[in-house]
Amino acid sequence: MIAGFTEAEQRDAADPLGKFRARFSLPEDVVYLDGNSLGALPSATKAALDDAVAKQWGCDLVTSWNRNGWIDAPQRIGDRIATLIGGGPGEVIVTDSVSVNIFKLLTALVRQRPGRRTILSEAGNFPTDAYVAAGVADTLDLTLRLADRDAILAALDDNCAALLLTHVHYRTGARFDMAAVNAAAAERGIPVIWDLSHSVGAIPLDIRGSGSEYAVGCGYKYLNGGPGAPGFVYVAGPRQAAMQPAMQGWMGHIAPFDFIDEFTPGQGMKRFLTGTPPILSMLALEAGVGSFDGVDLAALWQKSSQLFNYFAALMAQNCPEFTLVTPTDPLQRGSHISFAHRDGWPINNALIARGVIGDYRTPDIVRFGLTPLYVRFTDIWRAVDTLAAIMQSGKWQRPEFSAPSTVT
Repeated sequence: MIAGFTEAEQRDAADPLGKFRARFSLPEDVVYLDGNSLGALPSATKAALDDAVAKQWGCDLVTSWNRNGWIDAPQRIGDRIATLIGGGPGEVIVTDSVSVNIFKLLTALVRQRPGRRTILSEAGNFPTDAYVAAGVADTLDLTLRLADRDAILAALDDNCAALLLTHVHYRTGARFDMAAVNAAAAERGIPVIWDLSHSVGAIPLDIRGSGSEYAVGCGYKYLNGGPGAPGFVYVAGPRQAAMQPAMQGWMGHIAPFDFIDEFTPGQGMKRFLTGTPPILSMLALEAGVGSFDGVDLAALWQKSSQLFNYFAALMAQNCPEFTLVTPTDPLQRGSHISFAHRDGWPINNALIARGVIGDYRTPDIVRFGLTPLYVRFTDIWRAVDTLAAIMQSGKWQRPEFSAPSTVT
């Protein structure tokens, strides 16, 4: 057993955010450090869904679209998310998935710039962004260019129709300087789409103040909306009227219940809606976003930084065979911490077998989510203590831990 458990307990006792852990249903025998992949279950979600199923759907039936506000859920929940990213009312709407929403934004933006023939994105980013961008490029006879992270700004040119970037890298946790990238792109008239999936609900965001005009994000990581929760789209108010996404659906029509053949986009962010909203998933996401009610976002980030520093220090002392790959400067990282080890996959499986749930990313990354609303300092201590015991025993080398099967 490693030293320092009493210190971890003292840190928890002094934690001003410690009370918010009670908002989540977490098994006591598990150390959950994968909230950056799937957020924990908020205690309020079950009651919200029980009501939605038994009363709203079961009793009120189709009248719930008006009686229980189903029809307004995408805008209502979007406005709540806007407060977490620094946006304003009417600038965020909840709809579809991150992938679908990237498609909507990209098609709308590149069609506004018919003389520009390339889409630029980061090589080695989470692949769905590049997959969607490649599909858009192929459909519209454009070219997708992928550049290394440190070469993005140099790759900007007058032929670029749009820049698609993930704010926080899914493997390493490295964070782009959003304001600096926006400024460099603006000099060449290039719109930037930010993927906030590893940012929203975890790190400070000032979407307006940074000069950002377009963004997407998911609802099932730090927002705790449940597996497959809907994503969201952000477009700055002054840019909304010019947006004409290629994916058009009846809920995005200016008058969806007129049922006419010709499509006219809805006002503001409504034009980004497509089909009927998945109400049960929407209401689960609303409960997840409600987990942030009364939370000081500056204190949230301060605790994230403290968890990071504590984790990094314990690892350096007790597991020196791991290499920290996440930037140590808090302004250059998100809210997960990643370590490289050539046996990362079996080591991660061995951790899970002992009740410490992090995750693995190829080729050699063991990744741990630092979700400040419910992760405790004692959780960090237990994770490192368990990892140190595994490394000392060599038991991660057992055959059942030797080869990947599924990676979540």
